[in-house]
Amino acid sequence: MDILRIFHQYHEALLSGLSVTLRLCVIVWSVGLLLGSGLGVVASRFDAVAGRSLRTLSLFASATPILVLLFWLHYPAQSILGIVVDPFITTCVALGVVNVIAVAEIVRVAIDKIPREFLVAAHVCGLNSRTTLVHIELPLLLRQIIPGLLMAQVYILQASLFGSLISVEEIFRVAQRINAIEYRPVAIYTALAVLFWLVCLPLTALARRLERKYHHDISER
Repeated sequence: MDILRIFHQYHEALLSGLSVTLRLCVIVWSVGLLLGSGLGVVASRFDAVAGRSLRTLSLFASATPILVLLFWLHYPAQSILGIVVDPFITTCVALGVVNVIAVAEIVRVAIDKIPREFLVAAHVCGLNSRTTLVHIELPLLLRQIIPGLLMAQVYILQASLFGSLISVEEIFRVAQRINAIEYRPVAIYTALAVLFWLVCLPLTALARRLERKYHHDISER
């Protein structure tokens, strides 16, 4: 019953925190998907150096905890540059960098895995480059990358909680404030978990369903 009371009594604060979290994620998702997709295409198709650079960046990104990057951008970087940046923007930048690199690597790998024989067959059949791209490459690419992209965005949503550590008024920081008043950690953090389940579970379930349906070996046997 405590959980229901927490929801009823603090629903405005919880919804406000959730709206900040979702606004943060929408920005990071949009930047990551747009810039990351473009970077992945460039790295795969047009520049071998870009491909190697992206793999190197991906390696360093996977070895750097998001929390470390976030704190570095919030404290040392701003001190060195002599500026003060809103914590919300700092969190967007930190998560955006991680998301751009993750999306770019997913796209690069998927493009590299498209069987060349499909493209050769399209050329033999007289299809031009645009028709081949729209009707062969893009459908194959989307089937391969959508599950991975969904899971990457769920990870970003979960990582957005780190913004609370540099005073971003997102859902986790709101929950901490409520707990400071009520001191009901079990009820409050269970309520927080329920909110995340409502957002993350449908996305995770959809990603897994699409992966089972589409993510298979499309190479020639």
